[in-house]
Amino acid sequence: MKKLLLLPILVASLFGENVVVKITKDIPYIYTMNSGKKVKVERIQDVDNRLTDDYSKTSRPCPPFCVQPTHVYPDIQNFEELELLKFMQDEVATGKGIIIDARLKSWFELETIPSAINIPFPIIQNASKEKAKKIFMLLGMSIDADGTWNFSKAKDLAIFCNGIWCGQSHHLISGLLKFHYPKSKIFYYRSGFQGWKLLGLTTIVHKEIKKD
Repeated sequence: MKKLLLLPILVASLFGENVVVKITKDIPYIYTMNSGKKVKVERIQDVDNRLTDDYSKTSRPCPPFCVQPTHVYPDIQNFEELELLKFMQDEVATGKGIIIDARLKSWFELETIPSAINIPFPIIQNASKEKAKKIFMLLGMSIDADGTWNFSKAKDLAIFCNGIWCGQSHHLISGLLKFHYPKSKIFYYRSGFQGWKLLGLTTIVHKEIKKD
């Protein structure tokens, strides 16, 4: 992992890139794959950049937009940005992990984190056992000869939604646990998309909104 993190530094040095806003003092940027394309994940280099969209809002009605607990469940590890970036390079790049955007499809299409896939929280929350089985098999679960659900090769899942005021990740995690997805394979990015945008990190737009 250390070699992977050092690679972008060497590349930046080789080509004389002037990275003003690095991710950390030793990491100017990383690369990940999104829909089969290589994506550079970095922070916005304009030091005067400000958030101007919905993620600049500080106050939303609660309920439903209430501050989420730091730990949604015991034994489920929390992630923040550096852990998520490491997850991209270690787990996503090797096929061992998946970043899941738990928001509704319209939000995912509008803008999301590079390499994330969309599993809207109601799909798991309202799933039958049979539907959950099909979804889990897509996530790497297998079925033993006796019918037991075998999670030994199931993917690690890093889950996020809009931010610390958004309960969609919590709902998705609750659905996963209802059908016994292992807690050790679930990671919660609590700061979510608002935290990601606050740091000016690269985002992906899957569906452009056309203005009249």
